[in-house]
Amino acid sequence: MKIAVDAMGGDFAPDAIIEGVALAIRAGLPDQVSIVLIGQQAVIDEQLQRHGVANHPALEVMHADDVVEMGEHPTKALSQKPNSSISIGFKLLKEKQVDAFCSAGNTGAMHVGALFSIKAIEGVIRPCIAGFVPQLNGGTAIMLDIGANADCKPEMLAQFGELGSIYAQYTFGIDQPRVALMNIGEEEQKGSLIAQAAHQMLKESRRIHFVGNIEGKDMFLNRADVIVTDGFTGNALFKLGESFYNIVTERGFNDEFIDRTNYESVGGSPIIGVNGNVIIAHGISSATAIKNMLNLAIRQVEADAHRKIAQALS
Repeated sequence: MKIAVDAMGGDFAPDAIIEGVALAIRAGLPDQVSIVLIGQQAVIDEQLQRHGVANHPALEVMHADDVVEMGEHPTKALSQKPNSSISIGFKLLKEKQVDAFCSAGNTGAMHVGALFSIKAIEGVIRPCIAGFVPQLNGGTAIMLDIGANADCKPEMLAQFGELGSIYAQYTFGIDQPRVALMNIGEEEQKGSLIAQAAHQMLKESRRIHFVGNIEGKDMFLNRADVIVTDGFTGNALFKLGESFYNIVTERGFNDEFIDRTNYESVGGSPIIGVNGNVIIAHGISSATAIKNMLNLAIRQVEADAHRKIAQALS
């Protein structure tokens, strides 16, 4: 298994990226796993030496001349920088030279790159970005979309329920994932016209176990394994949840559940609905976040969820 990592992507790249890879190596990578670092060779080699993992047998470096900066326009940057670390990462993924591609770089470029290289799975209306929401019982729910599609039609939301259900089944090992629609009330008639229409589609779907609407107050209460929402609402809720850790830490408290709202605890978010494993990490990712991103990538490759989604929709 080969995991490609954009060594140049992120606010603290390449230092935090290489340090995170070094942490993963010291923690013990599975024997069959190797990491391909993509970026400027001289810079990467210097960082590998600094973090004590130069010439490690589990590491490979792929040179890339250019970097897609965080503020660049995604489509323009990818077309004008074919030798960037993100472009080369997707080329390797498309050619199946690697099993997953991870980056803390430009989120838009990662999403556009996935759509133009490995492309959406046939039958998927719009791929989405999923976030992992800790639950008070110790479990984890998956919420989608959390930012790729700010405006969604009812059929998109209904399909998010299917995509999330398959992902949860194979990645989390849940036999019949409970799918819920995020809304402003539990009753069927609540919410916008789009939410009401999506509710009916989810309710009528035979592919999922739909448990109805949930509200924001239910997000952490183990009411669902899959939380469906549009990218605008999902992003706002997800980032609100992430803020809990910073607030509690600043006030001097320590809580096991709140620790799990820290973005570092999972390290990344998968793009679901494309023909491959793509993980997007937070732009401010620390070394710990990168280490956990790699663990997520390994788990996702092992789950083979994108192939299961393709089979279900064929």
